[in-house]
Amino acid sequence: MAFDLSDEQQAVRDVVREFGENEIRPVARDHDESGSYPYELVERAAKYDLISPTIPEEYGGAGMDLLSAVLVTEELWRADPGIGSAIGSRGFGSSMIRAYGDEAMKSEWLEKIASGESASCSCISEPAHGSNVAGIETRAEKDGDEWVIDGNKMWITNGTVADVAVVMAKTDPGSGHRGITAFLVPTDTDGFEATKIDNKLGIRASDLAEITLTNVRVPADNVIGEIDEGFYQLMDFFAGGRTNVAAQALGAAQAALDESIAYANEREQGGQPIKEYQAISHKIAEMATNVEAARSLTYRAASHVMDGEKRKATKYASMAKLFASEHAVDVADEAIQVHGGAGYVTDHPVERFYRDARITKIYEGTSEIQKNIISDSIL
Repeated sequence: MAFDLSDEQQAVRDVVREFGENEIRPVARDHDESGSYPYELVERAAKYDLISPTIPEEYGGAGMDLLSAVLVTEELWRADPGIGSAIGSRGFGSSMIRAYGDEAMKSEWLEKIASGESASCSCISEPAHGSNVAGIETRAEKDGDEWVIDGNKMWITNGTVADVAVVMAKTDPGSGHRGITAFLVPTDTDGFEATKIDNKLGIRASDLAEITLTNVRVPADNVIGEIDEGFYQLMDFFAGGRTNVAAQALGAAQAALDESIAYANEREQGGQPIKEYQAISHKIAEMATNVEAARSLTYRAASHVMDGEKRKATKYASMAKLFASEHAVDVADEAIQVHGGAGYVTDHPVERFYRDARITKIYEGTSEIQKNIISDSIL
């Protein structure tokens, strides 16, 4: 099955690639070393409709389909995974608002997110609960016309830069995944506290935090969707989210491959470019093959998600995430090998791509979780 891009999709890819080469790459190393959040680049990216590109045009977004959004993610991460993550994650949680929020929520927040004015975050994982969403311990109790939320959230992207959070909490603690509800929580609400996590291995330009919720009060109208239906609402976005992570891994792998090709042509040993040595040329051939296989699987997963084929979307999204993330790390590792000692230091970006790619095997469901999902779909 071929996935030929439309003229419009090719144009999207070209715009993001140009933005990445001209705006992101020149400052990527600085942001990685300082761990500073790229506020100025976020503002510039918003002018190109690269912030949450699937937000509908009526709310100020680009209204892109998933495959187009995947192209945006791929090219942002190809330029630099850390900054690409910071830009690409500005709208975490906005899909829940878009699909299940009332009109007041959409009107208040989606346009601000699409314009880059505001950021959102999705508060799901906890210190003791990552892949096991049903096990979360954060509680929300009804008190008159308000809900009172207490708990801790961990590994929250945009935690310290977000203006609004989508918080998953147990409203019926005895019902497991059947008792979870999604809440819209402005981050300036009393009792909402974010603590930055800055000792990360990679994607250092992207914000990460631990969230403490202490007697956080929100109006009853801040329930997103239906009470006790949050888990099922969340499941609607996992296939798209995992496809997006596959695109992240794909971008990082392509970046590592690009650097390896350039280095193999430039570096000379024994009076000839190292590309002339079969040991190097075969490495690059295998790297390129794995990148193209990941791209095909990622685009196929996006097509199934767009078609609304839930069973196929779930299976292929997990396959794409598993394959792309595992091979992104492998490709980045081989890129260091192609560079030799030069690849182990920060003079070349491949060591950064290796560190950055590693996270794609963990979030949005670990590789082990993806294997469970895939096996359940075929056995």
